[in-house]
Amino acid sequence: KMKTKVYFNNSCSICRTEINEYKKHSEDKIEWVDISTYDNSESETNKKKDELYRRMHVLENGKIISGAESFLIIWKQIPKYNFLCKFFKSPLVFPFFNIIYEVIAYFLYLKSKLSR
Repeated sequence: KMKTKVYFNNSCSICRTEINEYKKHSEDKIEWVDISTYDNSESETNKKKDELYRRMHVLENGKIISGAESFLIIWKQIPKYNFLCKFFKSPLVFPFFNIIYEVIAYFLYLKSKLSR
């Protein structure tokens, strides 16, 4: 089985803090890719640099998953965070989680764009 790859913006302090927490608990199941320094992230994801900065992306089983759904994949693979996956994937909760993620991600994207 191929290792899950998470493409995130390490130059964003909020993103970095959250990912560093996941890194502590993910053992060797996830490969973490910093899009701000990794040159192949565009070709591996088939996304433009701007799209990569706009949302978090996960490459799992050859498929790219973006945004809020990418958190579900991360949480599912880290036993400590399984409960978050179960809660947020609920059909009643996910639509709200998705909207909140998109709003926060957009502001982080703008902040990142200004500092690039």
